[in-house]
Amino acid sequence: MLLKLVKPEKKGMLEKAEQGIYPTVAPLGYRNIVGKDGKKTIEPDPATAPLVIRLFEWYASGNHSLKDVTKMARDAGLAFRKSGTKVTKSTVHKILTNPIYYGDFDWLGKRYQGVHEPLISQELFNRVHEVLTDKGNRRTHQQKHHWAFQGLVSCGHCGCAFTAEVKKGRYVYYHCTGYKGKCPEKYVREEEMAAQFGVALQAIHLDGEVLEWMVTALKASHSDTKRYHDEMTVTLQKQYQKLQSRLDAMYVDKLDGTISQQFFDQKRSEWRSEQADILRKMEQHQHANQTYVDEGVRLLELAQRATNLYERQEMREKRRLLDFVFSNSTWKDGCLIPTYRKPFDMLAITNDAYHKEKAARGASDGLFTIWLPGPDSNQRPIG
Repeated sequence: MLLKLVKPEKKGMLEKAEQGIYPTVAPLGYRNIVGKDGKKTIEPDPATAPLVIRLFEWYASGNHSLKDVTKMARDAGLAFRKSGTKVTKSTVHKILTNPIYYGDFDWLGKRYQGVHEPLISQELFNRVHEVLTDKGNRRTHQQKHHWAFQGLVSCGHCGCAFTAEVKKGRYVYYHCTGYKGKCPEKYVREEEMAAQFGVALQAIHLDGEVLEWMVTALKASHSDTKRYHDEMTVTLQKQYQKLQSRLDAMYVDKLDGTISQQFFDQKRSEWRSEQADILRKMEQHQHANQTYVDEGVRLLELAQRATNLYERQEMREKRRLLDFVFSNSTWKDGCLIPTYRKPFDMLAITNDAYHKEKAARGASDGLFTIWLPGPDSNQRPIG
């Protein structure tokens, strides 16, 4: 009978992986260090970690291809520390699909929960995965034309995608692909589709009084939100310190010989994993606390400027703005039925409710609560 021998260094690396410690050369965005316990581990690289985070954020927006974000990363200076080599498209793809950046890592065919500090949230990683999958499904063959609105709408009759073609050498028409059989939906000129998307954008252009009310409500709610995140952060810090006290006490017990090495390793791995999870939650609360008002104000500003931006742009440039505001809209009987991405759906609902209530009252008499969406208020025909 032959026994399979495991090299000592491989065995040591496997033991580190089981403890949640990444056992080999740090990936781009991290660097190798010696931890407080004397063991080699990884930590965020101050020089490259911020660029890796931005890489995930750029691609998660859905507005850029892998080629685009690779160029953006190279222009921003993302490169390997030792060689100075700038990233390639294949390197960017590996980064975007590597779970180590949200806290997990793969080693010898098995996934482990790491104890290192994550660079991004798992939610952001999942969003990137969704965009990668979506773009992969849409990439069927090289297209001669890049239609402005293709992929933005589907047929309201049969659910098939809309495609485009040029008529008389210069007019662009959109129509249902008809993959499920003959479809009654008629052809539509690109200009008509563009006009109806413009009307849909006007639905999120807020009346001055509505904008004032929303900014006031946003700032008022932030105090409650900030208090909640601060309280949760304090609670999580206490939980983390409690686990650390347990680890310190258990280490003394191990030195005194009152517990076995096996028990020590098992409990340490469990508690380190819990600490890593707590750190991720703390980062989420702190990030939410810092960006809550800023992101809200930026979205309100975009809603105010969206219509003017859209009207000034060429057809292809209109697409980028529409991708950010709309998702899975439909076209039926010559009418656009828009579906707004969050939170623009709530802006459209609020604006619509405001104007209806103002018309019913005859005049506005101050601020009021109208953030109450109906069951199907996110979709309504435009044409």
